[in-house]
Amino acid sequence: MNSPRPSGLPELRRPVMIAAFGGWNDAGDAASSAVEHLALTWDATDLREIDGDDFYDYQSNRPTITTVDGVTRRIAWPSTSVSYARLPDADRDVVFVLGPEPNLRWRAFCSQLVELADALDVELVVMMGALLADTPHTRPVPVSGSAETSAAATRFGLSPSKYEGPTGITGVLQDAFVQAGVPSISLWAAVPHYIAHPPNPKATVALLRRLEPIIEVPIPLGRLDQQARDWQEDVDEMMSDDDDMAAYVRDLEEREDDEAGDENPMVEVDGDALAAEFEKYLRRRNEGSD
Repeated sequence: MNSPRPSGLPELRRPVMIAAFGGWNDAGDAASSAVEHLALTWDATDLREIDGDDFYDYQSNRPTITTVDGVTRRIAWPSTSVSYARLPDADRDVVFVLGPEPNLRWRAFCSQLVELADALDVELVVMMGALLADTPHTRPVPVSGSAETSAAATRFGLSPSKYEGPTGITGVLQDAFVQAGVPSISLWAAVPHYIAHPPNPKATVALLRRLEPIIEVPIPLGRLDQQARDWQEDVDEMMSDDDDMAAYVRDLEEREDDEAGDENPMVEVDGDALAAEFEKYLRRRNEGSD
């Protein structure tokens, strides 16, 4: 680290980089929404955009057309944006990385971000994600944290990563930072698989609250707290109109209570498998009521 700073880059104080990628890594858009909230709240300044032509398959991540003033049509291409915020009331600044998960050339993509972090003297990277899990919406959102080294785990009160299996760009990028000597950790919110559609402000709030002591900067939640409460009420109301769903949620609550003694009860789950399990549950309930 500490390579000569390229011209045009800002001088930042003890910067922490916070990254989130939409898609496979971000159930309910919870992580992307967390980074967007921070960038807006702290009035982030655009730094650079990673050219999408090199990393996105536009048939998978299609560009979108928008109309401005009913006349001008503009095309927005998938890309990864990098911005930064100076925090006058803190002793550190923040760099944000936000975009859809790239489809192509992940190692080259990660190299660009590692080089930028090196040039900015980033001292910590926090990867944010959200996964579908067998967890009830009625309980506090579980947020798991992991670190790739025991030193980082001890420093931030996290568990060393024990996950084995397929990974997304968050896992690849975290490894790239670790290999480059940049401390990197990840935070993952558990999103109920039966309410996977975005937004999920409750999961977003949970991620931000877990992030706050790590970066040692107060995080204003603004309207997010109220949005999380409204979301909870809306889902509760929906569940109250469906006896089968209400019974299913109670089963999840009981299962969570039974696992309360487990040191690490939250594991990544296959969303398709959970959906199939839920359908089987409903069929059993229907057969039992005949």
